[in-house]
Amino acid sequence: MKIQLETINPASKSPFRLLHDPKLNHLFYWHFHPEFELVYIEGANATRHVGNHISQFTSSDLVLIGSNIPHLNFDHGVTTSYRKEVLHIKPFFKDNFIAQMPELQSLERLLELSKYGLAFSGSTKKEVGELLKELHLLPPFEFFMQSITILKKLAQSKEFELLHTKPYKNRYSKKEQERIRQIYALIDERYQNKITVDEVAELCNLTKPAFCRYFKKATGNTFVSFLNQYRISQAKRLLLMGKNISETCYECGFESLSYFNRTFKKVTEENPSEFKKRHTSFE
Repeated sequence: MKIQLETINPASKSPFRLLHDPKLNHLFYWHFHPEFELVYIEGANATRHVGNHISQFTSSDLVLIGSNIPHLNFDHGVTTSYRKEVLHIKPFFKDNFIAQMPELQSLERLLELSKYGLAFSGSTKKEVGELLKELHLLPPFEFFMQSITILKKLAQSKEFELLHTKPYKNRYSKKEQERIRQIYALIDERYQNKITVDEVAELCNLTKPAFCRYFKKATGNTFVSFLNQYRISQAKRLLLMGKNISETCYECGFESLSYFNRTFKKVTEENPSEFKKRHTSFE
């Protein structure tokens, strides 16, 4: 999975897109997109990082994320057997359909509340989770109707908490979003080779100090820290595929084995050999 601004294929006229059981636990995937996102995950204890909100969830989680709110993949770092369903809802569905139908006012309110980020609990989480797990089996019409039913159940529920005290506002214009897209695309394409802060700053038409301030504000990380986290996520994938530690180090863009080992332990709290022994039959 590439690190990027996600978009739903504009050629599709459906307001919904389902990602059935996507596995991204080996990636640090901090991203945002204009679509609303409903995430259900079960069989995992992990971090819920939505906008400025960071907390832990246990066993399962059901979260509705508003348009353009940045979030980390809910399975980041998960090592247990788990299942995940992700339903994307296009913005036009709210603006051009729901908003025009007085009968659907509760759904409009739900999607308005998603600006805060909503974490559902109790029977709502259990019932909606089961409905989401069925979606991939349904033909188009039934899929559409079940998606509406899911939104209706969420709109009627009182079993939720707001993840922010104020609506989370995306601070970035289309121009700035395109700039972030370019940075992420560069990282995804070039992480195996040396990437300097100077060249990324030049790509953004910013001075090095201005770029460093901009990137820290946009992602909460320094560029080097963000790049290292992405490289380590790729390193985990290679180690799980059976690559040895030395091969993994250089294939992920690290220039020395000692720096790779230090960075791996800083990011994951264990060294590469410990990670490899825990997850594979190699070494």
